[in-house]
Order: sequence, then structure tokens, then C-alpha cells
Amino acid sequence: MAEKDKAKASEAEEFVDIMSRATESTRMTIAQQLKDAGFYKGKITGEFNTKFYTALMLLGSEFTLDQNFKKQYNQPKVLIADFLQNRAVEGLDSGTGTGTGPTTTVQTYVTSPSQTAKLINDVAKDLLGRELTSAERAKYTRLINAEQKKQPSVQTSGKGFSTTRGGIDETQFITEKIGNTAEAKTNRATDAYAIMMEELGGLG
Repeated sequence: MAEKDKAKASEAEEFVDIMSRATESTRMTIAQQLKDAGFYKGKITGEFNTKFYTALMLLGSEFTLDQNFKKQYNQPKVLIADFLQNRAVEGLDSGTGTGTGPTTTVQTYVTSPSQTAKLINDVAKDLLGRELTSAERAKYTRLINAEQKKQPSVQTSGKGFSTTRGGIDETQFITEKIGNTAEAKTNRATDAYAIMMEELGGLG
């Protein structure tokens, strides 16, 4: 695919192009996931043939639909490789897949500014006694997103079980970040002084 065409290609189209140039072992791995997800029919060969291409097109169609839905309802984006892994796990769990062992899926969720705005402001009200400015919200959103990328959740699924580990607790993370600022420490000290004075009945 030419460089100028790549700029215009969707993520699904780019995935097909990558698979056309991948090694047979890589294609066999993807083909197995496609089969587990219900997109691929027939024997797994690792060849880039019409069956494999058709399965990739089916995947691309559902992935595009899923991404449009997430965009419309402001949900986290998912990479096409993660989307395929999730569908493969669903296929195995429902008994429609062909795999026999547990499947491990690494999922990276990056929240949008609108998704984290309320969380950040709620924490700021508790710790600072005020809402954050737009610049502050953008700063803390970037910090949360960076940590989300560093700590993806890992899901291991098999017949009759599913466990998830990793990922971050956004509330705890942002509480620690804002709580360590000088403003938050000053605000806590002021609140403590006010409580003490109230308990003592003031100075009057």
C-alpha cells in the first residue's frame, strides 16, 4: 500500500494490508483468532487467500460498526487487535470457537476528557474545595491516559471461568496526584484548623 494511501486507509483496511505482508506464523495466529471469533471457516493454513481475506473483511465490518457506536456514545476506543481478541474470547466462552486452552487478552482503555472530567472535578472539590480549570483538567487527563497505557488490564478466559487483573483505579490515581499538591495540603490544614476551632467553640 502506497504511503499516501495509508494516510487515507481506515484501521480495518490497514490491518488487512499488514496481514497481507505478515509471516505465515503470524497469519496462522490471527486466523485462529478469526476462527474462534466466528469470522473464519475452514482449515487454518497461514496463507493469505480468499478465505482469510473474507474473514478479515467481516472483522473490519464489525469493528467499524463497533467504533462508530463507541464514538457516538463517547465510549473508550479499542484497537482492532484487541477487538478481535475480545471476539475470540467470546466465541470460546460461548462454545462456538475451536480453541481448547485459556486465552489471555490484554486490553488498553484510554478514557476521553469528557469521561474523566466529572471524576477529576469531584476529587478536586474534595481536596481543593474547587473545580479544576480547563488547563488543569487537560493535564490530569493526560496523566490518567498515560498511566492507563502503562497498566493495561489482562483478562484470562477459558471454559467456565474469566479473571481480570491489572488496570488502574482512576479515582485512587487522581486522588494521589491532586492530594500531593501544595494547594491540597494547604486546604487540608485549613479545614483541620476550622474543625478544631468549631470544636473549641471559637475564640469568642
